[in-house]
Amino acid sequence: MDLGTIVTIARQELMITIRNKWTVIFALVFGILVVAISYFGMRTEGFSGMQSFTRTSASILNLVLYIVPLVSLTMGTLSFTGEKGSAELLFSQPVFRSEVILGKWLGLFLSITLSTLAGFSVAGGVVILNAGTEGITRYCAFVALSLALALSFLSMAIFVSMISRRKPKAFGYALFLWFFFVLFYDLLAIGGSLFLRGQASNVFLFVSIFGNPVDMVRVASLIFLDDSTLFGSAGAALLRFLGGQSLSLFLLAVGLLAWVSLPLVLSMKLIARHDI
Repeated sequence: MDLGTIVTIARQELMITIRNKWTVIFALVFGILVVAISYFGMRTEGFSGMQSFTRTSASILNLVLYIVPLVSLTMGTLSFTGEKGSAELLFSQPVFRSEVILGKWLGLFLSITLSTLAGFSVAGGVVILNAGTEGITRYCAFVALSLALALSFLSMAIFVSMISRRKPKAFGYALFLWFFFVLFYDLLAIGGSLFLRGQASNVFLFVSIFGNPVDMVRVASLIFLDDSTLFGSAGAALLRFLGGQSLSLFLLAVGLLAWVSLPLVLSMKLIARHDI
């Protein structure tokens, strides 16, 4: 596997996605929403002006958990189920298929990173001008977690694209993944815990966190923001079992790494068997 080849493919993919109008639209809409939520979040609590970085991060957490997975799934599916002719041309080059997968994955992630950072940077600049730099370190940690969430769902998008190989079917799988992890998973976890009693219920909630990258990013973000009131039952169970924030953050990081790497490895195994 040649690193230079991967970088070249990543650069090409980055240029293609940057020219895509939807990438620009996402950056603009995301930045506007972040600034608006930061401002009106304080107004709804009876205060005027902008929130600090910590309050801003807490306010836009749900926005990130909804939008970032959807954008990652959409961009990944579009890229890997694009025009058949261009894909055949790329795979006909003297490169390994795994290099193509890794290069396109890296290029897409860089594109999502630039779009996301553009939105966060605009909001961060406005917050600094109006509320100072208090909490900026936590804000940066929150941005990093948002990118980790994007990376995990991008890997899942590639995996479903390799399974389906057709755009309508791939988009159907991607939409199902978004609804399942963002909307339904917590309901299933809480419903499952109701059938258990005592310690077994707590263990079930603890384990359920690692089955959903959205929940892992939510809990890790709230730990960084030091907002235990919003942990939820699963997050509270995590801290009770591990007895502290440091070990909790370490295990959450390992869990996110698994959600990023496993779908990617499976995708490379699947494409090695495809007749392109």
